[in-house]
Amino acid sequence: MTFELLLIGLAGVLASASPIVVATIGETLSERAGVINLSLNGTLILSAMAGFAVASTTDSLLLGFLLGGLIGAMVALVIVFSSITLKLSQVAVGFVLTFMCQDIAFFLGSPYIGISGPRVPPAFPIPILSQIPIIGAVFFRQNTLTYLSFVLVALTIFWFNKTRSGLILQAIGEKPAAAYVRGINVNKLRYIYTVIGGFLVGLSGPMYSLSVRAGWQGKISGLDGIGWIVLAIVIFGGWKPGRAILGAYFFGLLQWLSLSLQPSLPAIPPQVLQVAPFPLMIITLLLVNIGRTEWVERSLAGLPDDYRLFIKKILRALRATPPESLGVPFETE
Repeated sequence: MTFELLLIGLAGVLASASPIVVATIGETLSERAGVINLSLNGTLILSAMAGFAVASTTDSLLLGFLLGGLIGAMVALVIVFSSITLKLSQVAVGFVLTFMCQDIAFFLGSPYIGISGPRVPPAFPIPILSQIPIIGAVFFRQNTLTYLSFVLVALTIFWFNKTRSGLILQAIGEKPAAAYVRGINVNKLRYIYTVIGGFLVGLSGPMYSLSVRAGWQGKISGLDGIGWIVLAIVIFGGWKPGRAILGAYFFGLLQWLSLSLQPSLPAIPPQVLQVAPFPLMIITLLLVNIGRTEWVERSLAGLPDDYRLFIKKILRALRATPPESLGVPFETE
């Protein structure tokens, strides 16, 4: 592989990972507010189908993306309403919704399987910036959606860490009672952030069907499972947006490597390499909290001090702790 092909490949990783990045940011918002949205997989599939169907019918990409986002927002609204107002289990409602949305997508999307439709225009280089060696080829020769994902990444990290609103969001997920005492309407903000997070998750569906994997192919669209990976990435990221975003790009890199290695490993069936990123991501997820287990502590105790301290440092860096009130309804009385 030449250096030029490597740069093209890395640019492709950023582009193909952009829907996962957007969905990861959306779920991080919801879970930092204290609400678990387990409908991601179904929401993503349904919004991908609906976005493509509307865009191909109206020839409007904007309407396709808007409908996808609205579907995600409405599904998230059902979850937060069921949790806060009806006092139902977030996990149970989320599971029901993900399978329901998935079945609706496959049923209603049948007429649109295999038809041609509009797609986001190809990459266009940004003047001057695209001429920067290496960086320009990787970051500044992308399409509109990838540039928007870059902007969303920067805004999210800044907003989480540098604004009062970001600190309040973290408070309602960690110590909602303390936030309430200070005059913050915890449940109102949970509604708002869950719906916003759902909108972003819904937006990631059309990002696939109108750009990354243009078209709708029903059950063979390759989208089933992506939502669960997003949930795993949020956990891997320790519910921190910056780390979760890196996890999303890491999964995109694994997918690219699986495709790049196919010509070099002809003896391995291509289907094995195509699904390899999923178990690899799960293994990575297992490393997040494995350092807390007793058997790992016993195993490390027999190693020389230098190796033991180095491994413990890595495991400590990977460790993730969920928001203290994640999934716990907040009662004002």
